[in-house]
Amino acid sequence: MASESSPLLAYRLLGEEGAALPANGAGAPGGASARKLSTFLGVVVPTVLSMFSIVVFLRIGFVVGHAGLLQALAMLLVAYFILALTVLSVCAIATNGAVQGGGAYFMISRTLGPEVGGSIGLMFYLANVCGCAVSLLGLVESVLDVFGADATGTSGLRVLPQGYGWNLLYGSLLLGLVGGVCTLGAGLYARASFLTFLLVSGSLASVLISFVAVGPRDIRLTPRPGPNGSSLPPRFGHFTGFNSNTLKDNLGAGYAEDYTTGAMMNFASVFAVLFNGCTGIMAGANMSGELKDPSRAIPLGTIVAVAYTFFVYVLLFFLSSFTCGRTLLQEDYGFFRAISLWPPLVLIGIYATALSASMSSLIGASRILHALARDDLFGVILAPAKVVSRGGNPWAAVLYSWGLVQLVLLAGKLNTLAAVVTVFYLVAYAAVDLSCLSLEWASAPNFRPTFSLFSWHTCLLGVASCLLMMFLISPGAAGGSLLLMGLLAALLTVRGGPSSWGYVSQALLFHQVRKYLLRLDVRKDHVKFWRPQLLLLVGNPRGSLPLLRLANQLKKGGLYVLGHVTLGDLDSLPSDPVQPQYGAWLSLVDRAQVKAFVDLTLSPSVRQGAQHLLRISGLESGTLLPWGFRP
Repeated sequence: MASESSPLLAYRLLGEEGAALPANGAGAPGGASARKLSTFLGVVVPTVLSMFSIVVFLRIGFVVGHAGLLQALAMLLVAYFILALTVLSVCAIATNGAVQGGGAYFMISRTLGPEVGGSIGLMFYLANVCGCAVSLLGLVESVLDVFGADATGTSGLRVLPQGYGWNLLYGSLLLGLVGGVCTLGAGLYARASFLTFLLVSGSLASVLISFVAVGPRDIRLTPRPGPNGSSLPPRFGHFTGFNSNTLKDNLGAGYAEDYTTGAMMNFASVFAVLFNGCTGIMAGANMSGELKDPSRAIPLGTIVAVAYTFFVYVLLFFLSSFTCGRTLLQEDYGFFRAISLWPPLVLIGIYATALSASMSSLIGASRILHALARDDLFGVILAPAKVVSRGGNPWAAVLYSWGLVQLVLLAGKLNTLAAVVTVFYLVAYAAVDLSCLSLEWASAPNFRPTFSLFSWHTCLLGVASCLLMMFLISPGAAGGSLLLMGLLAALLTVRGGPSSWGYVSQALLFHQVRKYLLRLDVRKDHVKFWRPQLLLLVGNPRGSLPLLRLANQLKKGGLYVLGHVTLGDLDSLPSDPVQPQYGAWLSLVDRAQVKAFVDLTLSPSVRQGAQHLLRISGLESGTLLPWGFRP
């Protein structure tokens, strides 16, 4: 197993206050030299583009048209409330110490241990894989709306054949383009993302201006087949400009059939699509291995990106409700192009944001997979994902992820995958909140994040909110994801993991045991609640297993201590000979399967040693069993 340093132990050990330590461990293949990205390019840009994804251009009408403005705003507030709670936890963990490659996986695994961290890390990896597929499917959908040969739109060049097989081919070709960029490294990805950010910003600006500058117009909707394959008369949606009657009509919910899938929509299904478009808050954290100063960049960049995207979503919701009839919103998800002053700019924004979101998901997934492989949690299955280029780019992990995305593309429809992807992301977010909650409850002296705008209340509320929304969105997917996580955790428990990471469960146990020991008052002992307290002195553990098991049966719920006296004088010895033996005695307790504590001491005689053990074990009134002791 790879040896890893805990971020809790690395906190401010070197450098000035708040300085990030060089990351030469898992997920940072190139060491400090690989850390080149700033807060803006490494966190703000990829997080904004991931949170917008395809939803900002192709699903605003879907959400407002089905849910109405009031429920759409409620969904957005709930989604961002959950995201904000998770962001607070991410900021706390990120500012507590050195964050290495793997982002959220690194934070979770070094807090909850390899078993839970590895299982959730793999779930988060699958969420990124599915998120990449969703972005690509949305891109294919938008391309075919303009260039498809079938009658799926009212204008455009009908040159691309359509059908399930053709759609899969287009998605595969686009995936090849995305995978090529990610294989060449994070530097090229960052430059491509910045260019995409400029294109998306320009496209959104043109859409916002169009809502104000364009006058009322009728927009022809996608024809629907009638009974027996006959064609129905053309239908039109209405762009009314700013109109109070339009706003009034769009306030309430009006759930109807989704024209892309034929499924009846409801609150949960619409929320799943909306939330899936807001789940990119970890895009910057996933790039932690390439950031110059991840402890500063991750919290600052993530908060800026979340605030910016929330403002844009709210603005688009209000503008759409004021100006677009419900029929237009429900029957033409790409209506931004129809009302734009220059429709090609909207197309550029759609294609750019979809490509960027897919690149962000794929490169984030590859970094998580590479960190999992370097930690050697799943053995030879992920061993090839350790391979990196000379510049430190994990190209083998990118190829792994590319293959899985290709399989997910077989689903064929964006809305079909939305619920599953959302549930996977919620599992990862709940785990991040749980990690921060555990550290806060454990009251560990080395958990001192510089970010203080959080508490155990926000962490607990974040965990509860994520779990609740999982089951509201898709009970089947939520139950299946938790079952899969449990199976993965059981597999990692059987296989074993690195013990040098530390387990927050041990800190929690210590905290609780200490609290209740302080409340235990020997002055309140009573004879009717007496329990046996046994100290068994063992000289030769090799032949004492039957004796250990006999004393274990005699204790009957009492206190059982194994004692051993090593003869000698510490003043005449170069070091303490007792401490190195402690691990072997604990192994003996495990092998004998007894519930006992171990106390060892160094003394000139067995009698004095036994007296020492009675006192340090707190068993002055207990029972001494010196059987089997041979000095």
